[in-house]
Amino acid sequence: MIDLFANAFAAVQGSVFQRLVEPLLHAAGLDGWLELAFDGVEFLLVGLLEIAALVVVLRPLEALWPAERWPSRAGVGTDVLYTLLHRLGLVPLLFFLLLQPLADAVDATLRLYGFIPFTLERLVPALADRPVLTFVLYLLILDFAGYWQHRLQHRLRWWWALHALHHSQQRMSLWTDDRNHLLDDALGALWFAAIALLIGVPPGQFLGLALLTRFLQSLAHANVRWSFGWLGDRLLVSPHFHRVHHAVGLGHEGRVLGCNFAVLFPIWDVVFRSARFADPLGPTGIADQAQGRDYGHGFWAQQRLGLQRFWQALAGVRLPARH
Repeated sequence: MIDLFANAFAAVQGSVFQRLVEPLLHAAGLDGWLELAFDGVEFLLVGLLEIAALVVVLRPLEALWPAERWPSRAGVGTDVLYTLLHRLGLVPLLFFLLLQPLADAVDATLRLYGFIPFTLERLVPALADRPVLTFVLYLLILDFAGYWQHRLQHRLRWWWALHALHHSQQRMSLWTDDRNHLLDDALGALWFAAIALLIGVPPGQFLGLALLTRFLQSLAHANVRWSFGWLGDRLLVSPHFHRVHHAVGLGHEGRVLGCNFAVLFPIWDVVFRSARFADPLGPTGIADQAQGRDYGHGFWAQQRLGLQRFWQALAGVRLPARH
C-alpha cells in the first residue's frame, strides 16, 4: 500500500512538473532552477495533502468536541494564512534559498577539517536493516532538540519577544501551529538544520519526520477537548496537554517560564520537571493582553510588532514582567 501510494505520488509530481512547471521555466529562461522547481512541486503536493488532512480530520473534531465555543471565528483567518504559507512550501522555499548556501559552506568546512557527520546506522550497524527503528530514534533525537529549543524560546527574552506572537492567539485552533514570526521560524530552521547536520539525518527520513510532526502538532493545537488519558498523555502530547501550555498565567509563566514544552513526547517534560497534567482548561493567550498589549490582528502587523519587541529586548528595554 505504501509503495502504491509512493508510486502514484511520484507520477502526479512528474506530470505536474512536466506539463506545467517545466514549460514555464523554459519560456522564462530559468533552466537552472529546474531541479529546485521539481522539489518545490513535491513540497506543494505534500502541503495540499496536509491541508486536506487538517480539514477532513481535525476540523470535524473541533466542531464535535470543542475545548472552547467562540461567538465567531474572527482572528482564525490569519492563522490559516500562516498555515498556507508554510504548508504549501513558500516559507520553506524562502528559508532554503537563504540558508542552504550557509549549510553547504558549513558542511564543506567541517569536512575539510575531517569532521564527517555520523549517522545512527554507522554508530549502530545493526540499525541498517531496521528502518522503522531508525526512524523512531531520529524522531526522538529531534524531539529532544525541539523541547530545548522551545524552552529557550521562553527563557531568552529576545527569543520570547518573537515567540510571543505564537502565544498571543486567544482562539487557538488546528491552524495555530504555524502562527510564528518569520524570524522565529528562521531561527528554528537554523536550530534543526544544525542538529540534522551533526547527526546526519538522511534527507528521506527528514521529510517523513517533518510530515509526521507537523500533523501531530496541528492536532495538539486543535480546539478539541481531548486528553489521551493518564498513560496516553505521558506518551504523546495531547490537545489538553498543549492547551495548558498556552493557558493564560500558567503555560508560559511561573518558575521556569512555562510548562508542557514538549513537541511530541511529554517524557522530556517529565524528566526535566516542567510537566503539568491535571490542570483544567482555561483561556489561552498572554496575561498582558488583558492590560491592552497589542500583538497585531493581521499578518503584517504581527510581523512588525514582533520585530519591535525583538529590538527592544536586544536593546535592554524592559518588557512587561511575566510572573
